Formats: sequence, C-alpha cells, structure tokens
Amino acid sequence: MASTSIDDDADDTDAEISLDTPARKKRLPLIAGAAAALLAVSGGAYYMLGNRSAAHEEAPAADLEKALVDVPEMTISLHTSDGRPHLLKLHFMLVAANPKAIEGMRAKLPLYIDALQPFLHELRPEDLNGSAAIFRVKEEMLSRASGVFGDAAVKDILVQDLIQL
Repeated sequence: MASTSIDDDADDTDAEISLDTPARKKRLPLIAGAAAALLAVSGGAYYMLGNRSAAHEEAPAADLEKALVDVPEMTISLHTSDGRPHLLKLHFMLVAANPKAIEGMRAKLPLYIDALQPFLHELRPEDLNGSAAIFRVKEEMLSRASGVFGDAAVKDILVQDLIQL
C-alpha cells in the first residue's frame, strides 16, 4: 500500500508539470517581447543621452558666456512706511537670446536701468521675503527688458546678488 501512495504522488507531480508547461510556453513570447522593448528603450536612451562628446558639452557653455550682459551693481533705497532706511544691493546679468545682439543691448543698458528704477524704488522689504520673492522680481525685470530690448531679446536674468542692507 505504501508503494501505491508513492506512485499516486508521482502521478500528481507529473500532472502538475504537464499543466505548467503550456502556461510557460504562453509566457515565453510575452517575456521575450518585454525584454526586446527594454533593450530598445535603453538603446534609444543611450543614443539620445549617452552618446555626447566633451566638445558638444563645452560648446553651449562658451556660447552662454558670449550671450551674457553684465549689468553694473546697483544700490537702491527701498520704500518703507516706518521711515527707517532700507537698502537693496542688486547685481545681475542678462542672457541674450541672440549673442550677435549683445552690442545693441549694451548700448540700451542705461534705458533698461532707467526703466527698472521706479519698480525697484517702490519695492518694500516685505516684498523680498519668502522663497517666491526672487521669481516675482525676475519676472518684472524680464517684462521691463522686453519693453526696452524687444520681445524675446532676453532669455533669462541671472541674479548674482540680491541683498537687503
């Protein structure tokens, strides 16, 4: 009788193996397709991102340096209600959209500084508190830059110093 139960267990194992084999055959194309898709995506990512040389990476940095216009440091008195003097030290650079237009931008720089003065003098110390303050100031500076230099002439403003004294 003991031999009969062993044979019954062996038959059950064979039945389980034979049931799993068709399921494995159905999963094989699915796994192969997923592996092929993974290889295709990683190959595409390598082609798009990983195949850059050092010369390609240095060129944009050199172009960026040519596209910068340094605005002289300004010290501005802030508008206060209590009568105490508050000063703002501001130094920034303009990023020109077209590096060939740098000389024209430098010629118009006094007009841009003149356009900024009313805005900067009306700032209150409370306007410069918080993490979003620099973004609001940069947004207004970009708006005034488009008025002086033309639309889309300035890509960005790089704030070097923004210090309340």
